[in-house]
Amino acid sequence: MIVTALVLGLIVGALLGLVGGGGSILAVPALVYGVGLPLSEAIPTSLIVVGAASAVAVLPRLRRGVNWRLALIVGGAGVATAYLGTMVNRLLDPRVLLGAFALIMVIAGVRMFLPTRSKGGPCALPGGGVNWRSCLPRALATGAVVGFLTGLLGVGGGFLIVPALTLVLGLPMGVTVGTSLVIIVINSVAGFTAHLGDVQIDWAVTGAFAASAMVASLVAGRLGRGLSDTVLKRGFAVLVLGVAVYVAVQALVG
Repeated sequence: MIVTALVLGLIVGALLGLVGGGGSILAVPALVYGVGLPLSEAIPTSLIVVGAASAVAVLPRLRRGVNWRLALIVGGAGVATAYLGTMVNRLLDPRVLLGAFALIMVIAGVRMFLPTRSKGGPCALPGGGVNWRSCLPRALATGAVVGFLTGLLGVGGGFLIVPALTLVLGLPMGVTVGTSLVIIVINSVAGFTAHLGDVQIDWAVTGAFAASAMVASLVAGRLGRGLSDTVLKRGFAVLVLGVAVYVAVQALVG
């Protein structure tokens, strides 16, 4: 089990470091189907792993790769809704949750294949800077939705944040990756805190998974800065859709 956690942690961490998201959508299925944890334990465990790996992955991008104001707005908007998502999580059957997980992944993956409608999107002003009058409502709505899903499904939200920042808010992929990682850290802390009342953690598995994920995320974060936006977006989309199919099949067959 520990060896499996180490290997899967490397994959999750590498994905976070490269594209600033998607680690959660692998972490939960990996912990359930790879390590053998029940979904109720896999959700809070994934939040620890993804939050820690994201914090490490953002280090190479701290200087020029993060829009800090946008990260704090989107992340802060999701803190309250993460608790709401956790409350709903306790009311639903695990197979329903996994089915919802797969559906959301398909939507996110397909959106990442679509071209960005306009350079800069609603956040950009013609002469440079940020158009907060147009951007702020979208940023708050994005944060609220992602926060809810963080509590509901045990994800840091990167697989939704990345499409939202690029397609809805119009950020370039280079800035999206670092900004997404900061938001994931905020969401993961909020989501895990919401689960504290009934959390059961296998700390040996969690430690092994988190340690390998942090190492891989740091290495991948440095390598990812040399890849083009198109390669990162399409690679992310293909992986999301592949995992969605697997999770959907598992949810249907039980």
